Amino acid sequence: MEFLLVALWVGAFLALLLAGLPLADALFGRLADRGVGVALVCSFTVVWLVAYWVGRVSLDAAPFVAVATLLVLAGGLVAWRGVDLDRRVLAETVGVFTLAFLFLVAIRAVDPAVHPPGGEKFLDFGLLQSLLRAETLPPEDMWFAGEPVSYYYGGHLLASLLARLTATEARFAYNLALAGYFAAFVTAAYGLAGSVAASRDSPRWLGGVFGAFFVGIASNLTTPLRLIVALVDGWATALNGLGGVVGAILTPVGLFFAALDGLIGALIGILGVETDGLANGLGKFDYWDASRVIDGTINEFPLFAWLNGDLHAHMMGPPFLLLAATVCLAYYLTPAEAVWRRRGLLFGALPVLAGLLAVVNTWSFPSVAGLTVLTVLFAPASARTLLPEPVAEWLDTDDWRLDELLTLLIAAGSGAVVVVGGLLLSAPFWLIAASGREIALFPPRSGLGALVLVHGTFLLVFVPYVLRHALPRLRDGWRATAMLAVVAVIAVLSRASAAVLFLPLIGVGWALLRWRDLPGGVGTRIGDRLRSDRADAETAVSADGGDGDTGTGSNEPADADGHSLPLPGFETVLLVAGAGLVLLVEFVYVKEQAGPGRMNTVFKTYAQVWALWAVAAGAALAHLIWQRRPGLALSGGRWRLALQVFAALLIASTSVYGGLALTSHFASDSVYAQTDDPTLDATEFVDRVHPNEAAAIRWVDGLDGRPTITTAPGSYVWDGERNGGSSAPSSLTGVPTVLGWHHEIGYRGQAAYDRRAEDLRTIYTGDPNESAALLDDYDVRYVYVGPAERATYGSSLEGITVEEVPGVTAEKQWDAVTIYEVDQSRL
Repeated sequence: MEFLLVALWVGAFLALLLAGLPLADALFGRLADRGVGVALVCSFTVVWLVAYWVGRVSLDAAPFVAVATLLVLAGGLVAWRGVDLDRRVLAETVGVFTLAFLFLVAIRAVDPAVHPPGGEKFLDFGLLQSLLRAETLPPEDMWFAGEPVSYYYGGHLLASLLARLTATEARFAYNLALAGYFAAFVTAAYGLAGSVAASRDSPRWLGGVFGAFFVGIASNLTTPLRLIVALVDGWATALNGLGGVVGAILTPVGLFFAALDGLIGALIGILGVETDGLANGLGKFDYWDASRVIDGTINEFPLFAWLNGDLHAHMMGPPFLLLAATVCLAYYLTPAEAVWRRRGLLFGALPVLAGLLAVVNTWSFPSVAGLTVLTVLFAPASARTLLPEPVAEWLDTDDWRLDELLTLLIAAGSGAVVVVGGLLLSAPFWLIAASGREIALFPPRSGLGALVLVHGTFLLVFVPYVLRHALPRLRDGWRATAMLAVVAVIAVLSRASAAVLFLPLIGVGWALLRWRDLPGGVGTRIGDRLRSDRADAETAVSADGGDGDTGTGSNEPADADGHSLPLPGFETVLLVAGAGLVLLVEFVYVKEQAGPGRMNTVFKTYAQVWALWAVAAGAALAHLIWQRRPGLALSGGRWRLALQVFAALLIASTSVYGGLALTSHFASDSVYAQTDDPTLDATEFVDRVHPNEAAAIRWVDGLDGRPTITTAPGSYVWDGERNGGSSAPSSLTGVPTVLGWHHEIGYRGQAAYDRRAEDLRTIYTGDPNESAALLDDYDVRYVYVGPAERATYGSSLEGITVEEVPGVTAEKQWDAVTIYEVDQSRL
């Protein structure tokens, strides 16, 4: 185990966290943790932004210029305004990060391999290696030699910068960067959920712990349901099988379990969900099953993703998405009169993060704009105050309809500004971004049962939370019934079960944030003065949410008994944002080669939903079990006890997957695992699993620069007996090959892929003159002939004939691999 490297990277991350504190404090000084939870991500942002532009001149210099810029910025902020630091909060944050980092290091140390099956590790490791070989940005595509990468590589860029700064080889940097991203995600969730909870007069630490739990440990409800089915079925069978006196005594109990088994079976049938796996016994558990619940889609959650171990975009984007959400929270809590501060957060910080996310995980780029729109729309300060004062006064109106329309337009315009700013900041990326994608409508819908299993962890928190705030505000029950009936009709007509689950959440959440009474209380919409009063009260909340009062004054709406009704906060904004994304992918998806139908759209969108909802649920659950104000529903002493028991059961049930998956992981007998000899070496498996090619790949890895090679194209396999290549020599080294994995179809188009595939066949098996011409065209330096190449081209009529080309000679030879050198001057 590489303990010194682990210590080095922990030290580097913590140093970056400390360097980011002045910037975090300047941006998020109004938050309960003063931005400490996202200080590391603030440093990441500065380092990435500088390196992204300096790297177009020199990637060797970029990381050092970037760190120097960060230190100068930090020093300047300290000299100008100082840093108001709570050492207890800092100690908590350092502890959370370190614990999360070491947790993931332990997971990766027993299965560190970047093997091709079951994910995108070849793509991710190849991008990391390509960036470490590159002199400038953008890097050359290791699977399409001579062309720049046509993929969002921003997260891998940051990993490569950390590798350069610490002088760490890619084979170790891969897993250390993976652990760093996980820890940054958990820490950001801890800080943001804690700050949201504190703004709602709940303990900061409690909201933070819940937020970190939902990110780092919690799963969807698939595994708990399957476990219940297995246990009930087992108990019923065991009790009914007892004989004699014991059987007579316990027969009623057995009958009860049999009836319960039947009831659960009927419920499962109605919901239309599968209960295989655990339902057949604990020995049938497979960590993979919980990520494939909705037909034709991928439904990952963080713990699954990091157990699987891809250094992929949807795993590197969430820390930056939570940083954007933190900016939105800071805007939300800033009073109306601080107009320039709000404009700076909105039009200064958010476009930067949108541009960064465009390159790190393009799927999150529009989400930043969406968060911007919702934040401006629902913030206590009127959206009109963002406009120049004369314009705002001219647009002032007493007609609530016009006022609502104006607010919507200003919010949408703010989102548009963020989009344009992000596009400009990331412009070089868009000039080479992947094409061949289009927006498509009306994919197959998700079933109700599958949706409940995938999103039920959060629905179990959000439904009582929304009811707590909505029930006291209901004035006309018949209108609420009518609204639900409309939702049901929409769901039936659109054949979308998601409408039943999420339209009410969106509608009620929207109304709670905009209006005083529900439903139909538009005429008594919460005014700007009331919202400003609430914002001022919320910023007075102490770090632990102890003495601040979030809206208990006379301006709050009141129930029929005169009890004040505290208004919902920023957690409801995140709730609405996530529900909108889930509903959106039921009707719209991106049509692309990465997967059939909406598979990839749901995959990449749900990863963002989990990040947003983990923070919202953390703050909401803290509110549910902590608050006892009489103006709230479900808030008496008995309700508090019931909700505490509910929270304990929720945490226990959503931890089942983690317990089973980690137990299985550390006891794995997979050929890629190294339980007896922990290591973070991502390529150690090559010597054990593919010893016939290991030496040849090490030789390729030792080549200087980026000489072009040829290999057989393929995907997701590394098996010389099959007709198809793994592109292992390029994927594991970053040395570009003429054509690699079939992902390039999505990036370049089918015609371009087929053209290179045919050229490769000619190079390996064609006429020597034609082969020579193509070797010259692609500037090939080495021809790799291994098991995959022989399986792909050796069965042709002539077999592999590249060695007959003048100027092509055998450079290195092993039992299973021959590497030919191409003398371009002799071609």
